[in-house]
Amino acid sequence: MSETTTELPVAVIGAGPAGLAAAAHLRERGLDFLVLEAGSHAGAATREWSHVRLFSTWAEVVDPAAEKLLAPTGWVKPDPATYPTGGEWAALYLQPLADALGARVRYGARVTGVSRAGRDRIVDADRDTQPFTVHIETADGREERLFARAVIDASGTWSTPSPAGASGLKALGEKAAADRIAYRVPDLKDPAVRARYAGKRTAVIGSGASAFTALAYLADLAKADDGAGTHATWILRRGISGSTFGGGEADQLPARGALGLAAKAAVDDGYADAVTGFRTDAFERDADDRLVLVGEDGRRLDAVDEVIVLTGFRPDLAFLDELRLGLDERLQAPLALAPLIDPNQHSCGTVYPHGQAELSHPEKDVYLVGMKSYGRAPTFLAMTGYEQVRSIAAHLAGDREAAERVELTLPETGVCGGAGLFDQPQTAEQEQSGGCCAAPATLTIGAPAAVSSGGC
Repeated sequence: MSETTTELPVAVIGAGPAGLAAAAHLRERGLDFLVLEAGSHAGAATREWSHVRLFSTWAEVVDPAAEKLLAPTGWVKPDPATYPTGGEWAALYLQPLADALGARVRYGARVTGVSRAGRDRIVDADRDTQPFTVHIETADGREERLFARAVIDASGTWSTPSPAGASGLKALGEKAAADRIAYRVPDLKDPAVRARYAGKRTAVIGSGASAFTALAYLADLAKADDGAGTHATWILRRGISGSTFGGGEADQLPARGALGLAAKAAVDDGYADAVTGFRTDAFERDADDRLVLVGEDGRRLDAVDEVIVLTGFRPDLAFLDELRLGLDERLQAPLALAPLIDPNQHSCGTVYPHGQAELSHPEKDVYLVGMKSYGRAPTFLAMTGYEQVRSIAAHLAGDREAAERVELTLPETGVCGGAGLFDQPQTAEQEQSGGCCAAPATLTIGAPAAVSSGGC
């Protein structure tokens, strides 16, 4: 890399948990950086699920380098044993962190393309010596071009939820039914949202913690004075087994166990019906303008008023199309990382800590980090993202030993994904436990852990 190129900043895409942690580590290393955030505030995506509570405690969702940066500002760390909501995480940690980083965080800057300066993806000549060119669109519609020595993409997957169609494509009629379909857990404390579902029949498609949350929310609404007649149809692509609702009271994650039990109770108490082995193929409307879901096997379900699709997320790779990425063909995660996070083989507690080596691509000095690094795999941990960016910052600073060193202790057990119920009272057991994937025994990989944080 030329001297001119090394003097350029590192472009960090996204001012969420992983992106801001990356900036904190780069700053700690004395490297210049620029955080590009499409939204108007830090944690823009996190704020969109502000009503949902994390499985992880505050102790597990604050990055160590970020905490060091915040300490001189008078920032007061929230009670480390409590569980923040998405809104609290954004307001009490992410925004103060962005403020501490100052003008190096740019809002209203949506990245629309990344390439090598003067080199499309075909050209080999002097490729690695050229800086990255980053195209952005500002909030007022202007186009700009910036240059960077490296690119850390922490833009997440929130903007690209997976569709209802079992093929991975939108089901027939799904686009036309968009006015009746939501792809996020609804905030039933919002009066307008509450009115949308109160007294209605709602189909919930999905089998993870987000679906559990939606089912529990709808059951609570059905029990309320303004929710009479509210009913859910829970649609699963597979059957119900002993592990469908998690570990219940035996779950190492009390918050997750309680969530699974709440979803089970919704079914057992008659507030939801479960439809198993149903793979959505099409949406149709009946004579009353209600939605009828049609399965691949030809089954037609009873009409519903609303549909909540919670089938996961996927990375937006369109603006990286001119870069040479090495991605697994199934998960769309970096090739070296994919075998470690394959959901058919691993839970979050069995994924080894990893850093720049596993996140590298054929295109030198470009990294996908945070939730985006997992592609379509679920169960991402905030602590994993913090370890990723620590290693990458060390590598970019030329500290090979630190880049290769593991500074993370992961729990042995647990499957993480989604979040807990909003404002659910904590039990004594929850208050004494760790957060996401907390377990009495831990598995230390590599060198003794220098960091004790974790979290989902």
